[in-house]
Amino acid sequence: MSAEAQILLVVGAYLALNLFVGWRAARSASDSATGFVAGDRSMGPVLMYFVTGATIFSAFAFLGAPGRAFSTGAAAFHILAFGVLGFLPFYWTGPAAARLGRRKGYITQAELVAGELGFRPLAPVMAVVSLLAFVPYLALQMRGAGHVLEVLTSGAMSVEVGAAVVYGVVLLYVWHSGVMGVGWTNTLQGLFMMVMAWSLGLYLPRALHGSVGEMFQAIDPEFLRLPGDAAQAGERWSWLGYGSSVFVMAAGFSFWPHLFQKAFAARSESVIRRTVVLYPTFQLFLLPILLIGFAAVGFEPAPEQADQVLPHLLLQLDLPALLIGLFCAGALAASMSSGDAILHSAASILVRDGWIVGAKKTLSPEAERRAVRWMLLPILVISYVTAVSFHEDLVGLLSYAYGPMGQLAPPVLAALFWKRATGIAALLGLLLGSATTLGWPHLMPPSDLHPGLPGLAVNAAVILVVSLMTSRRA
Repeated sequence: MSAEAQILLVVGAYLALNLFVGWRAARSASDSATGFVAGDRSMGPVLMYFVTGATIFSAFAFLGAPGRAFSTGAAAFHILAFGVLGFLPFYWTGPAAARLGRRKGYITQAELVAGELGFRPLAPVMAVVSLLAFVPYLALQMRGAGHVLEVLTSGAMSVEVGAAVVYGVVLLYVWHSGVMGVGWTNTLQGLFMMVMAWSLGLYLPRALHGSVGEMFQAIDPEFLRLPGDAAQAGERWSWLGYGSSVFVMAAGFSFWPHLFQKAFAARSESVIRRTVVLYPTFQLFLLPILLIGFAAVGFEPAPEQADQVLPHLLLQLDLPALLIGLFCAGALAASMSSGDAILHSAASILVRDGWIVGAKKTLSPEAERRAVRWMLLPILVISYVTAVSFHEDLVGLLSYAYGPMGQLAPPVLAALFWKRATGIAALLGLLLGSATTLGWPHLMPPSDLHPGLPGLAVNAAVILVVSLMTSRRA
């Protein structure tokens, strides 16, 4: 049996295991819309730990993060910076959302904001903003999965075919089991990718340099300096660009609807707080991932693209096909653990926020669940087309997605914690903030400033000023 066939056999077994676990997860939730979208609000600490941790760490972790370390050096540490800061707000926003969800029946982020601010049009607008970020984010997961399979099978499976196969499996278990399928497969995927990350992160520096210490000694010290005046691999990233990128990505981190929505699935508020406290233990697995990228600095032959560093190294080291297949499955776990949550959340948002709340349509629980299922298909197709037609690096795609997503933070915080906020203020802030984010690169002189930062400033200012000028909500 050829090496490519052995790799595909291991990957096929891993995908089959995910399908089995995800399919059986349907037994742990009711047939209602609340069961399909929020798991009957029954997730305990183990599921919450993995569903939030694995949902956050995606294809960019196994592919984009080492690629960024390989190509930009110490600038890659911005991934750790925004990750450490970004989940902290969930310690307060998560329990507040869960409390309101149980009392008023909310199961999506936009439904909560529209309900608390007493302004129904907010829900469909937030749904559109969410989709502007969800499509490139889901495309990132698909392209990452396809990249891995293409490189590790030496082209026997193309990016297009690999992405289609992996996300065909994702579609099946999300269609059948909803959020509980996401939760239980995320537990499997989270455990698997942590083991693979530490195994690779410790093995590759040792195999290529002798040890982690010797690896860093062999790298040009300028490459290990944080951004400033020093060039990073021929590119310059100023402190303005670095700092604004960290701030915007941290601001949007815990407001991603597919992550925020898990607050409605938690068994209790204490489960959410415990998850936030324990979350840094999951974040630690990014350290060995970055070591993989540093290990490749100066390695010959270099990969054609930075995102291909990990699979490129595995092939060049002539490892057994079985071992390569396991490492490949670890990278697919990172892709699937975010992709399934994004797909499920996007379909839920479109039906609940766009159709039921926004258009004032009434659906039975069975009809709502059926509508969410069918909405999975167009979202998957649009994201797939984006994935196969996008040719930039994965971290760049992720950074773009965070721009519009950060705009959800001000209206969500206003709805949860500021009784004086009004619905029209939140709507105007969201629209003007998003327009600023999207238009900034085209209307302003070239700058390292992340366009999401002026967008956030406009958004928050509009909510503050307009709320003070308009009547209180009921």
